[in-house]
Amino acid sequence: MARAKYYLQKPKGEIAKDILLWLAVAGAITVGGTAPYLVQKLFCSWDKKKKYKKRSVETAFYRLRRAGALLVERKGHQYEVHLTQEGKKKAGWLQIDALKVSRLKQWEGEWYVLMFDVPQEERWKRDVLRSFLERLGFVLLQKSVWVHAYKCREEVEVLKAFLGLTSREVKLLTVRNLGEDEERFRKYFHIAR
Repeated sequence: MARAKYYLQKPKGEIAKDILLWLAVAGAITVGGTAPYLVQKLFCSWDKKKKYKKRSVETAFYRLRRAGALLVERKGHQYEVHLTQEGKKKAGWLQIDALKVSRLKQWEGEWYVLMFDVPQEERWKRDVLRSFLERLGFVLLQKSVWVHAYKCREEVEVLKAFLGLTSREVKLLTVRNLGEDEERFRKYFHIAR
């Protein structure tokens, strides 16, 4: 009896996301051969845990090209595939969407206090920043001041870079004591005395 091959059935959009993230990490890839179809083969063998149907990858790849997210250029006998500006934006949003702060088993005794002051002309950045802070588990201390109990410096730096915010606009402090508000935050983050 022949063994059946099992393929990961992901929605078409999920395969496109994987392609964008893969190219965001790789930068650009150069494929030798007579056609850029080899990218599909390369992508299909990139992660052995994920087995995609060849046709699904091909469809996602060409949909991304038509949407202007990928550019395929012929250079001699090779093809170079890379993200366009639009593709980089999409990949950036996908990376930012995947951000999360890891909760450690043992609290390290430090609070991370984020303060921001974004000009009114860039209000949209302020609104996006607030929504991501909530998704990352930050809690509002007072207007434009947020608190987290776990290490989050890297995640904040990614957010700042993505939104084009400076260290003058967003500051992250590490403190040992939150004063009279500490008990409220200990309860919120389930941290015992």
